Amino acid sequence: MRLSRVPLLLLYYGMAARLPASSHKMGRWARPRRWICSPLFRHAGRNINVEKGAFFGSGEGVAIGDNSSLGVNAQILGPVTIGRDVMMGPDVIILTNQHHFERVDVPMIRQGLAEQRPVTIGDDVWIGARVIIQPGVSIGRGAVLGAGAVVTRDVPEYAIVGGVPAKVIRYRGGKSQDESNPAVDESKEA
Repeated sequence: MRLSRVPLLLLYYGMAARLPASSHKMGRWARPRRWICSPLFRHAGRNINVEKGAFFGSGEGVAIGDNSSLGVNAQILGPVTIGRDVMMGPDVIILTNQHHFERVDVPMIRQGLAEQRPVTIGDDVWIGARVIIQPGVSIGRGAVLGAGAVVTRDVPEYAIVGGVPAKVIRYRGGKSQDESNPAVDESKEA
């Protein structure tokens, strides 16, 4: 981590992360988060919004497109690419790695971390409250992830998914399931 990032990280986590959420009547005081966080991210588009309590580590692995937001208390562990016009509800968790657990002769805590697997979120996606996105998942353009969903597999464009694990419920805009990409649509599994 470059030394020049340290003051911005201290400013964000020490003060700016605690400012009111943008929806609060004092939300205009939340604007400094955008200015503090933008240089921390790998890429920051125009008019991004970083909400109260969002955690993104050092920010080096995070790319966020124009008009997108990190929700209240979001936990974003890069590498993560977030497209344009992405809405994110509160308490969203995006993971890019996990512990090894295959061996039963060694405690899991001693097996170490698996290789990081980036998460990609397309443009115009709505991520509902308390969604968890697992490592290596790609979310297609225009998808809706219902509140509380645990997304373990790729989500097709314009799909509305929900549940644990998340499954396709239907598609936006009258698109039928037959028009989707069957290679990534897992909704027909038992």
